[in-house]
Amino acid sequence: MEIQQLEYFKVVAEMQHMTHAAEQLNISQPALSKSISNIEHEIGVPLFDRQGRSISLNRYGKLFLISVEAILQEYEKAKVEIGGLVMPGYGDVAFGFIHTLGMEVVPELMAHVPEKYPNMKFTLTQAASYNLLKGLEEGQIDLCLSQRIYSKTIDIEWIELWSEELFVIVPKNHRFANRETIKLEEIKDEPFISIKRGNALRQIVDKLFEEAGITTNITFSGEEMHTVAGFVGAGLGVSLIPNIKGLNEYNVCKIRVSEPICQRKIGVSWAGGRYLSPAAVQFKEYLVEYFKEK
Repeated sequence: MEIQQLEYFKVVAEMQHMTHAAEQLNISQPALSKSISNIEHEIGVPLFDRQGRSISLNRYGKLFLISVEAILQEYEKAKVEIGGLVMPGYGDVAFGFIHTLGMEVVPELMAHVPEKYPNMKFTLTQAASYNLLKGLEEGQIDLCLSQRIYSKTIDIEWIELWSEELFVIVPKNHRFANRETIKLEEIKDEPFISIKRGNALRQIVDKLFEEAGITTNITFSGEEMHTVAGFVGAGLGVSLIPNIKGLNEYNVCKIRVSEPICQRKIGVSWAGGRYLSPAAVQFKEYLVEYFKEK
């Protein structure tokens, strides 16, 4: 049974006159009669009492009309809501970002968004990269800011927005504390404080050490970078992380890596080949322009 058939039935039920209803609906009377007959056949009971050319709703028709009005009302409501979601400049965007961007980058970004898109609404998710990937795969997230992530099940599109240098951090009383630069191989024998596996930064750091032929002595793996900085500041090891906000508040020294180049690239990801609402597309384009200017 189609929505159009329900709309036809509602008009006939309200007018209780097949010819007048057909004229209002701008269809032929035989076509309208056939549509009503099909509904009755599908339901299994007559909905109108017929005497000659006059028709009137019977008790089954009155009961059915109540349901039809509710169905059509919900249908119109859904059209309005979905229309709002896909209207440019309006709608909801499910936006995710990695933990380290939640201290400064994303709050500053979101503070500027209402100036450009006052009618957009956002559902924000802060999570590790593998959880953001899961959100993209399951369609729970439209866009996310992270290092480049890969999926075994769907195509992930990615645009690089900026790159961040990674620094060796050591306790302030460490023998390397006064160094301005350091080679990565120089910390190979140091106790190493790392981010937990599954985090995209961990993958980058592991790859840098692997390409340098270094095996690290990982003594602790933290959930996020401020935990790592805290453990380093307590004298429990060294690490390799970006220059996160608040790093200077810890008892650590930051050292630039002279060899090899140590950096991570941050970009916007989305599920390729999957529908993106106009609001999500607009916000993606806004992200590219916003970070290009910065």
